[in-house]
Amino acid sequence: MWPNELLSLLKVYNNTTVVILRFKASCRDFFLPCKLGFWLQISTQNVDFFFHFLFFSAAQIEIIPCKICGDKSSGIHYGVITCEGCKGFFRRSQQSNAAYSCPRQKNCLIDRTSRNRCQHCRLQKCLAVGMSRDAVKFGRMSKKQRDSLYAEVQKHRLQQQQRDHQQQPGEAEPLTPSYGLSANGLTELHDDLSGYMDGHTPDGSKPDSAVSSFYLDIQPSPDQSGLDINGIKPEPICDFAPGSGFFPYCSFTNGETSPTVSMAELEHLAQNISKSHMETCQYLREELQQMTWQAFLQEEVENYQSKPREVMWQLCAIKITEAIQYVVEFAKRIDGFMELCQNDQIVLLKAGSLEVVFVRMCRAFDSQNNTVYFDGKYAGPDVFKSLGCDDLISSVFEFGKNLCSMHLSEDEIALFSAFVLMSADRSWLQEKVKVEKLQQKIQLALQHVLQKNHREDGILTKLICKVSTLRALCSRHTEKLTAFKAIYPDIVRAHFPPLYKELFGSDFEQSMPADG
Repeated sequence: MWPNELLSLLKVYNNTTVVILRFKASCRDFFLPCKLGFWLQISTQNVDFFFHFLFFSAAQIEIIPCKICGDKSSGIHYGVITCEGCKGFFRRSQQSNAAYSCPRQKNCLIDRTSRNRCQHCRLQKCLAVGMSRDAVKFGRMSKKQRDSLYAEVQKHRLQQQQRDHQQQPGEAEPLTPSYGLSANGLTELHDDLSGYMDGHTPDGSKPDSAVSSFYLDIQPSPDQSGLDINGIKPEPICDFAPGSGFFPYCSFTNGETSPTVSMAELEHLAQNISKSHMETCQYLREELQQMTWQAFLQEEVENYQSKPREVMWQLCAIKITEAIQYVVEFAKRIDGFMELCQNDQIVLLKAGSLEVVFVRMCRAFDSQNNTVYFDGKYAGPDVFKSLGCDDLISSVFEFGKNLCSMHLSEDEIALFSAFVLMSADRSWLQEKVKVEKLQQKIQLALQHVLQKNHREDGILTKLICKVSTLRALCSRHTEKLTAFKAIYPDIVRAHFPPLYKELFGSDFEQSMPADG
């Protein structure tokens, strides 16, 4: 009977098109859901049209960006074309009946880099464009709806073709906020990390693990936890001598490379880095300070402690990855970074992105209560007990507390983050002198800002000395991750974000070109 034959055909396309949920008894008329979120009523006379529409909806709709944040969409969710992240956000907002508030004027810009900053404005935009639980219902898509959708797909396809045509040979594609890292440069990661919050593996399938139910509740948020790139153990090129003007981890080889920089140029660089920092922070400091009273209750702490070790590791890996994506965007906006060769961009990001996450953590640290903002509330070290890394967590909190005690302003955090990221002593750099000059300029800009802010003498030295602590933290985390991967290799392979695995994978050293 032909519906059964069609069913077998559809199973072939199961991964990319539809999942059959039920049939009507009649052979002439049956229903199935498509990726658009509508039910299609198919008859024997409309099979050809159905397959044409089916592949149009599943394969081509994703060319239309998310209506909420502009990120890569994954289909129609709750009646609107959205990405996985906004779909998950809207679902959680409806499940919890959350009452969000906006700390500003209720007109926050919602885009890929700012969407996590204001839940109130993000939800209002979801509602304004038509997202609704009622949109998930049985019904047929009208011809008008199909025509409108088809026209929009064609419009975006034409725009894409025009962009491709205008792009010069050899010109790199514009970088998007989701990245993969390789020895050949920055490449787009097509897997939206929010997909992991819904329990999907990188290939889109559901996890088969016995603990798979735990993978359904993970939600994006800022973070702490971390590691350094395997195999890279950089050493300072010069020793620190007080008063010499040289610092460890600066790699200033001699006076010939010292740049001649005007005060106006220093001011411009400081403003550029500060602006880049503020545009790529997940949360405003004022928002974080307003939430310091929202600490986890004892019952919630015990819930985290009772999570299986592998589930808590996956949660932290996701949080780290989200934070690192903002660091990548920060690096891109720093004057001079994109002028470095692609190899050196990758080396600097692989080796330094987690260090910057730790620096930024001081913004979300409450030293009075020894807590850090994590997964929606402020968490103490006991929340992370199930990781099995008490010594590492203790060191992370100690670093956060010490850096927080320096009371750094946002521009000081920004410039110190840039200084840490542009470390010219990293192994595998191809144009070390070029990176060295950029780091020197950033150090001078940092010194300029510290003087302008009337900071005490010696604070620059104290900051630079924090770099050794950062590297020790990352090395310790590398050891913990290596031990974890030895016990749970399948969990890391199937459930950890691709960017996380690229940054901290053991094959990094092998992928780098040989010296000489």
